Amino acid sequence: MKGPTGKQVAEVALVVISQVIFYFGLKYVLSSMDPARTKRKAAQKQSSTILEKLGIDTMPLTEYEQIILTEVIHSDDIDVTFKQIGGLDPIIDELKESVIYPLNYPELFTSASGLLGSPKGILLHGPPGCGKTMLAKALAKESGATFINLHMSTLLDKWFGESNRLVNAVFSLANKLQPCLIFIDEIDSFLRDRKSSDHEVTSMMKAEFMTLWDGLTTSEASRVIIVGATNRLFDIDPAIVRRMPKRFLVSPPDASQRQAILKLILKKVDLSKDFDWNELVRRTEGYSGSDLKELCRHAAMIPVREHMRTLSLHGGDIKTMKFDRSTPIHVRPLSMDDFNIAALDDSPQINLSQTLVELPSDDS
Repeated sequence: MKGPTGKQVAEVALVVISQVIFYFGLKYVLSSMDPARTKRKAAQKQSSTILEKLGIDTMPLTEYEQIILTEVIHSDDIDVTFKQIGGLDPIIDELKESVIYPLNYPELFTSASGLLGSPKGILLHGPPGCGKTMLAKALAKESGATFINLHMSTLLDKWFGESNRLVNAVFSLANKLQPCLIFIDEIDSFLRDRKSSDHEVTSMMKAEFMTLWDGLTTSEASRVIIVGATNRLFDIDPAIVRRMPKRFLVSPPDASQRQAILKLILKKVDLSKDFDWNELVRRTEGYSGSDLKELCRHAAMIPVREHMRTLSLHGGDIKTMKFDRSTPIHVRPLSMDDFNIAALDDSPQINLSQTLVELPSDDS
């Protein structure tokens, strides 16, 4: 029996080579047509940078985990500590005992009963501007845990099923990087109360999130904590609230808390000798933490503005001031009058829910 001729071998080789070229050519064309190609490439590059910053040489990651990794913030990039938060000492002490210590010293909080471990979730709720997000940032800084600042736009995808894979990647990545804190600001916008009118994709995402968070396969030894912040507590699904046993009401500061916040904000500011802390605390009743910061900022600008106007009246060149280091800049100390002026333009908004009056019906 004769073997294949050289011509036949060449024809077979030509067919094989052409098929290989066709396969890789088709693969290249399809990949170039992928609308998410640029996004995946950018995520892959950014994830490598973040892993290097975290001190991790190599870690096998899926393409979805690489997208979620772009939401990771290194603790060195967070400049907020508990010392910079005034008036919330009871909440800070509770966070240290229930979160930071179990995350950093798991051997001390491991017991057969499982009662001493860290909670699965923490909920910070209260009016806007009272320091919920600031508390979460300080918690990430002080705990030293990996901090995932999860945005809902990262999870939403126009392709069916992709959002569920991204939700799965959130927890698979968090387990690889634990101890880990997953922070969701305005958590009510994503995990709100489920209704029959919800879109199918949204319902599937919520179910997937809750199952991976605290479901059948969730390990009790897991050191992954969800931290949520909201000012609409009653809009959150009851199943989500149940998974967040540690709930802290971050309410507007009282007089002693306002004084602590103001002294912290004005710590490095030159104040006049007759500055009256008690009067300032009394006049700022109803202010939130962010309101107090804005008030101090506006008040601090008044002496600077006066100094600038003085220079312009004497023919000074304000544009070149930053280059002239030889001339000392003398700005008068901050006084109570500055706060009186600033308060006229910076008063906190009235809470309408506390001022509504029930109108009488037409029958009365």
